[in-house]
Amino acid sequence: MNSVPYTRGYSLNLFSYLRYLYNKRHDDILYYKRYKELKKFMKNESINTLFQPIVNLQTGDTFGFEALNRPGQSQLFSSVDHFYEFVGQTDMVFEFEKFCRNLSLKRYISRLKDYAQKKDFILFLNIHPHILLDKNYHSGDTLQFINEIGIHPEQVVFELTERSALTDFHEFKRVLSHYRSQGYRIAVDDVGSGYNSLKTLIYLKPEFIKLDRSLIQYIDETTASQQLVSLIYEYAEQSNTKIIAEGLERKEEIKFLKEMGIHYAQGYAIGRPNHDILLGELPDLS
Repeated sequence: MNSVPYTRGYSLNLFSYLRYLYNKRHDDILYYKRYKELKKFMKNESINTLFQPIVNLQTGDTFGFEALNRPGQSQLFSSVDHFYEFVGQTDMVFEFEKFCRNLSLKRYISRLKDYAQKKDFILFLNIHPHILLDKNYHSGDTLQFINEIGIHPEQVVFELTERSALTDFHEFKRVLSHYRSQGYRIAVDDVGSGYNSLKTLIYLKPEFIKLDRSLIQYIDETTASQQLVSLIYEYAEQSNTKIIAEGLERKEEIKFLKEMGIHYAQGYAIGRPNHDILLGELPDLS
């Protein structure tokens, strides 16, 4: 009496299992192809390194540049975010970070040759916070490399994304003191985009605070954003920290932030990411 329902249930379970095996095999093959593509990118240095200027809002002078690494075209990755999301799922995170860091430094020096008298620019390098906690990272390779290419640790800022949640603040604070003792400085990126912002600032005491675009967009018209940025500015002034407003696209935003006293700015309205080292420029605010 029950043989038919039992058989149907068995068939459904078998079909589900076979579909699971098919999907898993497909995912494994796709992972292998992407992993191979990642290794190829690194071997051929087929990563595009762009430099976006950071400008002193009060003087209009270019203060430094943020190095941005983007993968070459590939049908295996739908976007830059997709690519970096995949890297984070592999065992190549540390190796890829080191590769990008050294590539950025090497290309920065190469493209800076047109500014022989202005080699005191500051270079911001994006680094995943968890990489700094990796004991392999403490070997001093970066310090040796920047000494070899002729710049000083004081000219390098490690930019930590605030979206990467930290848990052990005491350990991270201890690790950062190791790098600061060598001359590096620290920037916390994306401040204002997540719940961890204030705790991150209090514990890590970064030399630079980079305000997220979500706080900056239409700040000249948004009272809530004005109040929050004003509070962060007061904290920065008391703790000897400099603020960099990111994502500026309108001159009204630039004018408002300049009048507020914000130190530095970065965004399309000042200078787009470029393969070459191009100075930023404030628009006419009159």
